[in-house]
Amino acid sequence: QVRLVESGGGLVQAGGSLRLSCAASGSIFSIKTMGWYRQAPGKQRELVASITIRGNTNYADSVKGRFTISRDNAKNTGYLQMNSLKFEDTAVYYCNGNPLVTLTTEGPYWGQGTQVTVSS
Repeated sequence: QVRLVESGGGLVQAGGSLRLSCAASGSIFSIKTMGWYRQAPGKQRELVASITIRGNTNYADSVKGRFTISRDNAKNTGYLQMNSLKFEDTAVYYCNGNPLVTLTTEGPYWGQGTQVTVSS
């Protein structure tokens, strides 16, 4: 069974840093794109950053220059380094693999989310 598990969230003061991790487990053949999304209360889920299996990255304008996405393909693990955090970064952060390819399936998979709270 494929699982994506996020970790590293928590409470931090504005200007601080957090590093999120997303560990994918199961009979995974590959994960073409790993992405981090976030959803704040009352708002739609939005893309924060993504990285392809070749290392091409994409960032939301609101986090450019502050967040860095990376991945370890051998470990099927993704990371999101978040620096200079702002109050408006407060949200539940979700990891996404799309497509995540196993021996029998191919499609998007989501983690359960990790809460990031930035105090002003």
